[in-house]
Amino acid sequence: MSDELDAIVALSRALGDPAAELAILGEGNTSLRTGAATMLVKASGASLATVTAADFVELETAPLLALLDDPAADDAAVADAFAAVEARTGRRPSVEAMLHAVCLERGGADVVGHTHPVPVLALLCSPHAQALATHLLFPDQIVVLGRRPLFVPYVDPGLALARRVRDDLDAHVARHGRPPKVIYLGNHGLFALGRTPQHVLQITAMAVKASRVLAGALAAGGATPLTEADADRIDTRLDEHYRRARLEGAGDG
Repeated sequence: MSDELDAIVALSRALGDPAAELAILGEGNTSLRTGAATMLVKASGASLATVTAADFVELETAPLLALLDDPAADDAAVADAFAAVEARTGRRPSVEAMLHAVCLERGGADVVGHTHPVPVLALLCSPHAQALATHLLFPDQIVVLGRRPLFVPYVDPGLALARRVRDDLDAHVARHGRPPKVIYLGNHGLFALGRTPQHVLQITAMAVKASRVLAGALAAGGATPLTEADADRIDTRLDEHYRRARLEGAGDG
């Protein structure tokens, strides 16, 4: 557990670095799989920039997913469940703990980082929000973020958002055969679904770059996405598969 705590603390502090403008104050949260059905997740109110091992709670994912599946569950039921965790551990999980469970158990991730990067959020608060997922503009965007990012319009954070992402994620996998690496949330932020902490940092950094490129292209007169054929070609090239595997697994390129 010590190594896992060290890894999630290091990732959280990197995502919370004020110079990166990914999250400030109590914004954002992180999680890391610790077992077949357990995870570490940041406690509510802790700042990513200054977290310590004491700011993380280990939870079973099954009870969180059961809350989403229970049509009678509401915000009060979530509050009661989280209060029970706080009574047992001394810390209340992030309100997004249920969404982290969804990403880990149904999104194929081992590590998840949720942030509110300024360039990404600027577009997510604009009429061009969905273009972040549909307008693939350059090859490395596809290599790092995948061929099919997922966009979810604004939904109230917590129970309602976790349910909506669960449903949209299941539909995405059914349609495309694999989960996305990045989930863009309208008027909210992004979730990076990674294999390692370094992979989460890579996804987040590329999402920031893609948002800046898209904003610049729109300001210059309009974005010209890659064609479907060109995007498919990048996604299936053997050399790009090799580079993607190296990036995801080893953190180098």
